[in-house]
Amino acid sequence: MENSAIAAILFLLYSIVFCPQLGVHSFATPSDVQDFSYLKFVRNATDLPLQEKYDYIVVGGGTAGCPLAATLSANYSVLLLERGDIPTAYPNVLSNAGILANFMQEDDGKTPAQRFTSEDGVAFVRGRVLGGSSMINVGLYSRADSEFLKKSGIKLDMNLVNNSYEWVENTLVFRPNLSHWQSVVKDALLEAGVRPDNGLTLDHIQGTKITGTIFDDRGRRHGAVELLNKGHPKNLRVAIHAAVERIIFSSKASGLSAKGIIYTDSNGRSHQALIRGKGEVILSAGAIGSPQLLLLSGVGPKSYLSSLKIPVVHPQPYVGQFMRDNPRHYVTILPPSELEPSTAQIAGITSDYYIETFSGLPFSTMAFSLFPNPTIPMTINSTFGHIATKNPAPLSYGSLKLQSSYDVKVGPSVKFNYFAKKADLSRCVSAVRKMGDLLKTNSLKPFKIRDLPGENGFNLFGPPLPMNQSDVASIETFCRDTVATIWHYHGGCLVGKACWPSNAGRKISLQGALIIIEDYG
Repeated sequence: MENSAIAAILFLLYSIVFCPQLGVHSFATPSDVQDFSYLKFVRNATDLPLQEKYDYIVVGGGTAGCPLAATLSANYSVLLLERGDIPTAYPNVLSNAGILANFMQEDDGKTPAQRFTSEDGVAFVRGRVLGGSSMINVGLYSRADSEFLKKSGIKLDMNLVNNSYEWVENTLVFRPNLSHWQSVVKDALLEAGVRPDNGLTLDHIQGTKITGTIFDDRGRRHGAVELLNKGHPKNLRVAIHAAVERIIFSSKASGLSAKGIIYTDSNGRSHQALIRGKGEVILSAGAIGSPQLLLLSGVGPKSYLSSLKIPVVHPQPYVGQFMRDNPRHYVTILPPSELEPSTAQIAGITSDYYIETFSGLPFSTMAFSLFPNPTIPMTINSTFGHIATKNPAPLSYGSLKLQSSYDVKVGPSVKFNYFAKKADLSRCVSAVRKMGDLLKTNSLKPFKIRDLPGENGFNLFGPPLPMNQSDVASIETFCRDTVATIWHYHGGCLVGKACWPSNAGRKISLQGALIIIEDYG
């Protein structure tokens, strides 16, 4: 149990976040054939019994749920439930060539990238496919910041942590073939003072580095779904198109206990999955899905649930609270000559912000959430290079509210309250200034369309950086007006607030219910 939970939490939190920890690096070996053997575990929920018992039930087949279910299946019967389809149903999720297509595809309720917009007006996408958001992200992999782990409130066996890293890396993480654009931006970061040059490393070290990727040398994506290949064939069952509606609780002398879940299949039929003995219901449905399901099940703030006429099973004031999103700010360069597409392969790391980049092909359909500012055009007619900054630890937070008191398919509303805390704005000012420094480097000069001094001469898509980098007020306005997401939103069930630390993960004070809250949806 401990190994699976740690592997899940660490892979989830850091597969696309810049946060690592020193250790021995291991990489996956490229293969001629992609391994889809996990498909033997998969069943459409319509084909499952109306009631069945398991040792463990895992809700959410994403970057936490897949490794958890696979590891638990070594010794226990496990049901993993995913609301979406299998990746092979959507070829765009299987390669780096399809990344932008996932942002462009209109959301029909079934597509792998679910769209939503926060109450702050920021557009998001969220994984809705087996493998979760690891199937739609830009694929950057990095280990965890040791300081972050120390402050997490979770007691960790670091030997087990390092073994868990390798367990993931040996299957999913590849040495990148650095593209020309990635190499240029790496040089620009060093020239702009993001030092030292840390070379190729999975560790979280301040400076500039090349890091791991979940795309192999043929551009094929290796998401968390492939960790299901490690599952025990007799013990693991994966249900797709399974919408979990609520957790079933029962009262015992020792207290309230989770006993199973109710889910519906694509035909609208209701199913029950129950746990045996000392088994657990594990919620790994992400920072949106897990608190939503808790609230629908009657676990949350008492007055709020009562106002929605949801029976209160367990009063817990912090469920759905402390929702945070890491702000993204960016420049997008349209170069004078063609760029080859590239996924994120490098990272510039400072104490206040991180910088990453990718490049892409022209597109004629709006890439939802990628370029969210409604004042900019919907299309790009040339290749482009996108340089983005991220605030790694925002202090500002908001909350999640249900938009339906009974239908799990109606997503909740979320507000993050960007820049409510002054420190977040100060970090943004530093990050925007560093982007200005990047545009002044000799490394990026060949990408100007006019030979002008400093940061001038670029053909930029979207709003330019403030001209006067010493004018703090104008940069703060830029930060507020152009905020976007880097898709690492988190919260809803914090250690020490709505959840209490345990060696196995983040555990709510209900018997038989383990809650894993994830970044990136």
